[in-house]
Amino acid sequence: MLRRRLSSLLSQSSSSSSRSILNSSSNHFPVRPTTLVSSAKPTASPHFSNLAISKPHLEAAPVWFSHGIRAYSLLSLNDLRDSKGRKHKRKRKGRGIGSGLGKTAGRGHKGQKARSGTKLGFEGGQTPLRRRLPKRGFNNPFSLTFQPVGLGKIAKLINAGKIDSSELITMKTLKDTGAIGKQIKDGVRLMGRGAEEIKWPIHLEVSRVTVRAKEAVEAAGGSVRRVYYNKLGFRALLKPEWFEKKGRLLPKPARPPPKQCDKVDSIGRLPAPTKPIPFTSEENETAVAA
Repeated sequence: MLRRRLSSLLSQSSSSSSRSILNSSSNHFPVRPTTLVSSAKPTASPHFSNLAISKPHLEAAPVWFSHGIRAYSLLSLNDLRDSKGRKHKRKRKGRGIGSGLGKTAGRGHKGQKARSGTKLGFEGGQTPLRRRLPKRGFNNPFSLTFQPVGLGKIAKLINAGKIDSSELITMKTLKDTGAIGKQIKDGVRLMGRGAEEIKWPIHLEVSRVTVRAKEAVEAAGGSVRRVYYNKLGFRALLKPEWFEKKGRLLPKPARPPPKQCDKVDSIGRLPAPTKPIPFTSEENETAVAA
């Protein structure tokens, strides 16, 4: 393919150079009109008697050729090919003895390697690696994952008019306004980042709250209540339309497990509440003691 391309390129260059030479010579030496007269004797036929062929206006017309060689690439799209050995034929097993992979398909007779295979991690009878290595750590089945949100972010949303500070701010409010992400696993933890921006009373209901955040909210005249929702309760709180679409009733609020009773203030309400519940004197005493 490359040899054919080179030969065509050379032939084009030689022809173009010869044409340019002829064109230049014709410009310097113009051809005069010529007359061609035949000197043949008259023949027996009367039609060809006194035959005279004349072309008085035969001039050398200028011939125009494009000077230079057209840009020509040695590689084009129709010449692209895979490298040698890039593609291999598919190995077809069990298609007759003539292929060399018939009958036993190259596995031979009997034995462990002729069977369908062994269990994953099997090392021939010796103690496998997963049993030789020691155990480390554990997975706590009671661990909880809370999504953090700072007071500064809530203050910005209030200033932007997305959150009404006169109403109760729940976890559904935070989710609808974009203060937290959509993937809420076990609840929301209120952090103290940007606590100096809270200068008016707000009321919140979250799963957990830090000491700094609670002190900042209460110093501004607000309140923070820790509420408990289980998995189904969170779905009913964040997506109540899902139950309406399925034609189901909202579930009843679940009680917290014994290990979380001292970490929450009350049971979460369904559907999402709009007014806060004032703390009783007993709850205030337990909160101060904690």
